Amino acid sequence: MLEDLKLRVMNVAKQAQREGMCKHKSGNFSARDAETGYVVITPTSVDREDLVIPDMIVMDLDANVIENQTGLRPTSESLMHLMIYKTRPDVMAIAHTHSMYATVFAVLNRPIPAVVYEVANLNCSKARIPVAPYGRPGTPALAESVIGPVQEADVLLLQGHGAVAVDETDIDEAYLKVCYIEELAELYHHALTASGGEEPYSFPPEELQKWEYPKEIKFPNR
Repeated sequence: MLEDLKLRVMNVAKQAQREGMCKHKSGNFSARDAETGYVVITPTSVDREDLVIPDMIVMDLDANVIENQTGLRPTSESLMHLMIYKTRPDVMAIAHTHSMYATVFAVLNRPIPAVVYEVANLNCSKARIPVAPYGRPGTPALAESVIGPVQEADVLLLQGHGAVAVDETDIDEAYLKVCYIEELAELYHHALTASGGEEPYSFPPEELQKWEYPKEIKFPNR
């Protein structure tokens, strides 16, 4: 069932581990099938490089396991993924990582401001990467904590935990966004260090909303 979607989610999970975005079996990834509404999600406590397609788990939005061919359990943070899909019906994929710089700001409970214009690509309505209030991993409290932040932006931090990104198209784009979180967190960290702790300039929401592809570029036969 949903073998192609399983393959894509599995490959991103492996890529995240290889690139240092998830260490020690941490992080989790999922994607929603548009036709069935089912969610393909990574299993708990498995080294990503050991994953094979049958290890990937299929769930419905009510947390019922539809398929787990190898008997593995879905990630303990499945409730968070399912809550995001229910809160944002447009979302088709979710990436949750424990990358270093993003997790530093999650530990500090400190939103990351729009210090570079690329934040415009992350749907941050308040020109920041927000922080979801603390919820113990694997609990309904964690799931409920993301409701507000995921309506504010496609990217967020989990207090004392890590980073989450969502996308309306596919899991590769969700992973790209969570990589942007890490890059922005690192830039913000270095800017604060270089300035002796003084807040760097950040773009206001109205400026980020003005971006559009340059109309001056002309294409043939159009």
